[in-house]
Amino acid sequence: MSTSNNSEPKKNLKEHWNKVYTNNPKEKLGWFETDLSPILNLINQTKVTNEARIINIGAGSTTLIDELINLNYSNLIATDISEIALKDLVLRVGKENINTIVDDLTKPQLLKHIEPVDLWIDRAVLHFFTNPKEQKNYFELLSNTVKLNGYVILAQFNTNSAKFCSGLPVFQYNKELLEKQLESSFTLIDFFNYTYTMPSGDKREYIYTLFKKKIKWENV
Repeated sequence: MSTSNNSEPKKNLKEHWNKVYTNNPKEKLGWFETDLSPILNLINQTKVTNEARIINIGAGSTTLIDELINLNYSNLIATDISEIALKDLVLRVGKENINTIVDDLTKPQLLKHIEPVDLWIDRAVLHFFTNPKEQKNYFELLSNTVKLNGYVILAQFNTNSAKFCSGLPVFQYNKELLEKQLESSFTLIDFFNYTYTMPSGDKREYIYTLFKKKIKWENV
């Protein structure tokens, strides 16, 4: 498993991602999906209602929001560090169909104040948090945001995948590492490894996981 050299100064992340989304059509971005079935299959397992509060972390260029709207989910929240990405999303799906939050999950400002959610979805955001403090903040925020009996879908680079994405280092995960971070409050429901084909044709290896938040008596 890789870890980054955190002695080097980090890029201005907001500037970095705004530039990425400004200079590239979404269909050319390395993480753009045409096949949403891996996450949709996990969402189907949760059996959340169409009125469930669903938050898509780092929504960026994803068309998952479009698909969830088509499936009649009506209480959707999208977050991203890039306001440009979220503006493009709103223009595409309509502001009446989505609430958006511009925030940096390593130092959350707005997200920590939202109402609890039924489902937290993160494809390819968590793995950008490469130091323990960032990871601790992320998992604390996740745990505090998801309702009891709510669900979490995490899809991140696995330990056989690339060590960089979009010019930034990533922290690779497997089932055991994610379970270790979430075991005090969540139960693993399902997991699988998945080979994603980028628009360029290159391959990236992911670990997909579905967790359910424990009710209080399960922690005893």
